[in-house]
Amino acid sequence: MHARTWRFLLPVAMLALVACTHSDLRPDYVRQPSTMIVPKADAPLVTEATRMTSSHAGQSGVRLLGDSIDALLARIALADRAKYSIDLQYYIYFGDATGKLLAQHLLQAADRGVRVRVLLDDLHEMGKEDVLHALDGHPNLEIRLFNPFHERSGSTWGMGKQLVGDFSRLNRRMHNKAFIVDGAAAVIGGRNIGDEYFDATEGVNFRDMDAIVVGPVVREVAQIFDLYWNSEPSVPVEAFVPSARPTTDIEQVRTKLTESARTIRESSYGESVLTEAGELRGNKSIAHWAWGDAMFLADDPGKVTPDVDSHELHLAPRVREWLDTAHSRILLISPYFIPGDKGVAYIEQKRAQGIEVSVLTNSLASTDADAVYAAYASYLPKLLAAGVKVYELKPDAARSKKQQHLIASTAGQSSLHAKVMVVDDDKSFVGSMNLDPRSQSLNTEDGLLLTSPVLASELSAIFDRATDPEFTYEVLLEKGSKDRVYWQTQENGVTVRYDDAPRTSSWRRFKAGSTRLLPAEDML
Repeated sequence: MHARTWRFLLPVAMLALVACTHSDLRPDYVRQPSTMIVPKADAPLVTEATRMTSSHAGQSGVRLLGDSIDALLARIALADRAKYSIDLQYYIYFGDATGKLLAQHLLQAADRGVRVRVLLDDLHEMGKEDVLHALDGHPNLEIRLFNPFHERSGSTWGMGKQLVGDFSRLNRRMHNKAFIVDGAAAVIGGRNIGDEYFDATEGVNFRDMDAIVVGPVVREVAQIFDLYWNSEPSVPVEAFVPSARPTTDIEQVRTKLTESARTIRESSYGESVLTEAGELRGNKSIAHWAWGDAMFLADDPGKVTPDVDSHELHLAPRVREWLDTAHSRILLISPYFIPGDKGVAYIEQKRAQGIEVSVLTNSLASTDADAVYAAYASYLPKLLAAGVKVYELKPDAARSKKQQHLIASTAGQSSLHAKVMVVDDDKSFVGSMNLDPRSQSLNTEDGLLLTSPVLASELSAIFDRATDPEFTYEVLLEKGSKDRVYWQTQENGVTVRYDDAPRTSSWRRFKAGSTRLLPAEDML
């Protein structure tokens, strides 16, 4: 078929699909705004946060959660101590074992009278309408879906035709992550809710980083949550017409959550959680706090609306301004790293100024996005020629239970998912933003900036440990070549060189490379 004919038929096909699409949104629904509950002195977390911040006037405290079980327990512990409010915002919330365990604690909080607001990106919520409506029916629990599909069939056909007919909107997603309790403490970072984010699967586990924060910055996190919660793209579940024959009610949800919680507690993973919980009741729970001036930044929610979107709403330029303050070094951790020509030129400029730049990202063997890896690999020769140090995570990086660091998994395989930056010796970023075109231009993102030598030192130590040859490959440029790269590591104490992406088949490398033929880098 001639290209000209295809260009004519494609809009016709799209219009035909749109004509088949109906909306399950109730035309009579009136959105009810709500805002954060002002912190109250009789809330236990408010009391504790006040005590902690009393000797750090005007500063915020941050405790890293690089260990997956710590990250799960922190959320559960905060939910259990909530007295007035819990607000959570996530790109992904899977209804698997750990997702159900956390949901049980959220429901228990709602039963105690705690107001629980749940804001989820809609991409992974299709087909869950009965459960969402059942939970939303609780008087203290409200669920909203961000940038939703308007037809709720949940079928591949239903989603597909909507994507074709409304691609420019539905291709933009809310990638933010936040968990806020009583306006006193929050968990922020890159971790979604699901087994693979809490080291609970025998398959691939995502290595991630988030943090508990207290102090003035928590109010900023809460204000941004309210901005998203009350924005136009945020649609209450009850604005959608429920199923004519709902198969789930709130009591059935309670029963299933209880059964799932019992199962996970009796598993080997549950035993690990209980052991870790015991440790957290000791000194570990109050250790490793870093203090400093903090800001919480986020894209404006209007970024997902093509007619409203403006670069003035974007987070990425503000992060770049922050990177511009570098004098000596920049450390970058990003699972999806596509600098683009402009990013390469920017990094080359930094290197010309004598600033060290080091990057940790996924190898082809550890990534879950081969097309992203292929795009990143095309920029490797220029980055390496500029003197950038580049490391890629091994898929089989493993650690013992006693090693408290970000990268390696205690079960299954590893895939990097953390988004971290360190500038010089005192400035750090932890958030949801990848260093790729999608995070820059399409998805909404958020993140914490903290000026603290203690946190920068801790993250630098994590980077150093993570880039040890035990866990990563270093990517190097062949001497005398402008574009030939190779991978170097240590295996069993011996230095090993790979001339092709390690631990991958020629077929996988071919498939990944073939994606470069598609003009799609700006959507990766």
